[in-house]
Amino acid sequence: MHWLLYLLSCVGTIHAAVTWNAEPFNPPSFPLAVRSPYLSAWLPQGAGAALNDVWPTFWTGQTLGWAGFVKVDNNAYSFLGTPNVPNAAFSKAVQKSSKFTATQTTFVLSAGPVDLTITFLSPVEATDLLKQSTPFAYMAVSASSTDGAAHRVQVYSDISAEWVSGNNGLAANWTTSTGSVITHQVQLVNQAVLSEVNDHTQYGSAFYSTLSTSGVTWQSGEDISVRAQFINNGRLPNTRDTNFRAIDDAWPVFAISHDLGNVRAATTPVVTSVGHIRDPALRYIVAGGGTQLRSSYFLSRFSRPADLISEFLNDFPEALDRSNALDAKVNSDASRISSDYAAIVALSVRQAIAATEITISRNSNGSFNVNDIIIFMKEISSNGNINTVDVIFPTWPLLLYLNPQLGKFLLEGLFRYQATGQYPNKYSIHDLGASYPNALGHNDGRDERMPVEESGNMIIMSLSYVQRTNDQSQIRQYSALLDQWAQFLIEDSLIPENQISTDDFAGPLANQTNLAIKGIVGIKAMSEIASLLGDQAKSNNYSAIAADYVTQWRGLARSTRGPHLTLSYNDADSWGLTYNLFGDKLLGLNLFPQDVYTTRESSPHTLLSAIDVFLETAWYKTVARPFGVPLDTRHTYTKTDWEIWTASIATDTSVRDLLISSVRKYASSGLASQPFGDWYETTNGAPQGFRARPVVGGHLALLVL
Repeated sequence: MHWLLYLLSCVGTIHAAVTWNAEPFNPPSFPLAVRSPYLSAWLPQGAGAALNDVWPTFWTGQTLGWAGFVKVDNNAYSFLGTPNVPNAAFSKAVQKSSKFTATQTTFVLSAGPVDLTITFLSPVEATDLLKQSTPFAYMAVSASSTDGAAHRVQVYSDISAEWVSGNNGLAANWTTSTGSVITHQVQLVNQAVLSEVNDHTQYGSAFYSTLSTSGVTWQSGEDISVRAQFINNGRLPNTRDTNFRAIDDAWPVFAISHDLGNVRAATTPVVTSVGHIRDPALRYIVAGGGTQLRSSYFLSRFSRPADLISEFLNDFPEALDRSNALDAKVNSDASRISSDYAAIVALSVRQAIAATEITISRNSNGSFNVNDIIIFMKEISSNGNINTVDVIFPTWPLLLYLNPQLGKFLLEGLFRYQATGQYPNKYSIHDLGASYPNALGHNDGRDERMPVEESGNMIIMSLSYVQRTNDQSQIRQYSALLDQWAQFLIEDSLIPENQISTDDFAGPLANQTNLAIKGIVGIKAMSEIASLLGDQAKSNNYSAIAADYVTQWRGLARSTRGPHLTLSYNDADSWGLTYNLFGDKLLGLNLFPQDVYTTRESSPHTLLSAIDVFLETAWYKTVARPFGVPLDTRHTYTKTDWEIWTASIATDTSVRDLLISSVRKYASSGLASQPFGDWYETTNGAPQGFRARPVVGGHLALLVL
């Protein structure tokens, strides 16, 4: 019945109430400038909002002032944000189209007889650590006549001081520098280093810049005054506001305008950059209980923001070419699965990688140690944990696809801390710190307890990195830790004690079938690691244990009520998404036999006590809801990452496509206005609270198999 309801629901798939052409669909929120946990600007959608229908927001939903106007033959139009300018007359440009790719979001709006194309580019430079560590994004605007005649065009944009704090009542100050580059810089007067308010950083500076070319003017000042200046005059007076004040006191903004002259054919884009720099980036615990201040990688080359900004702006044509190439590759690879899958992947890439920051330490003489690289990841929205192992794990497919070395650098901080002996538990730690950007570990051992989950994750990720790169340096350096975690898995993975898994919101549960898979795969993965390290006796031992556990697991995990696996042993009516089988496929272990995945029908004469087949893939057809397959029998909600992981191991293409299309249907339903959330309700598509999390990197699971 559920399968029939699913098919019927697809006939009338919900579409957001948009009046423009949305390619590939209208998402819950468009990524605009999305490059780090603190440079994260989005355009919320819901049932559909044009670029000039709502204000851009931080990933939390807090407004980020970012406004845009264009003048065409002395008629003014707004194209970005929803500014109110009492002493100036303007109309709203009309949005004609929207499009997102892996790195870009592009809108076309009609301003009278001129079309504006506005492209927001957040480069993904996974193989260039210097560029990937740069917390800046581009906005490029070009214009073209739609009636064949030439028209005089000027373009304006500004950002507000809202970009530097989560508390708009705090005082800010600012400067404007001119020369080959025009840059507005804004920051809090009283900075709180290594702290946050409402998930915004409370130190560092925001920058809004453009190359100083003919026709460029600028101004800082009160929002309504600066915007009226442009609307009424088509240019800015190149003046500074020196009345430093609170962010919400006569809202100071930082504006740039470009005179495009007489426009007929499409113009070369005028480009502004927006970014945020802070130093130190994080504080990290080291041996002996001390801490180390770490800096963003790009600072090893650019000690002055001005130099970085100049390099970034001048690199735009090449950055665009690189981004177009990556977009094309991602789309081509994912389209081999389906167009729905390609759309999901494209929406996921920027969001996932932007939760990370690439850091380096300093030598004793103060110089940067560019060989000491650790990447830190903010969990985002579910909490502010740092390098949460079971958040890195679902993100892992993206890292393997883009550059496996990024994964090594993410694991390094976890390995290094635990190798100091300060973490007291024998299983893997859950995270490196409860509050970004302070990676202070858990010397008391009281981190969120996911012993089988995290131990299995660390071993599986470590092996998969080596398989992709042949780089054994990390598994050799930390072999004792890996072995320690494998020993724990032997104790607790076949019959897991009452504990939580990565789906901690679902609560603890004993004897979890899916969690046992994770642990058993981890034991077999350690067998492979031991073999790589030359210890064949240990490898054979781990391999034999894993094989024996699989045999026992098959007897424990089967349901006596239907052809499916249980959620927990001895609960015959329970079931869930057994997404942890992905680890077996990813590593090529072939540990779990194919009949666990197959859709082949079992003989009706087969005794249940000797059942030789689990119809797991076929089972999902029977329990699908209008928006997908629930996570398990305890609730009707699901997770997008786990649906896609389950799709990647499905043996039936129709079931694979059911799961993928369900995620696409949820993402395009118009029911959410937050950055892509991975937790939602299968009965009606309603989001369940998570947003902007890096785990959407798991949507690339099919690309790494």
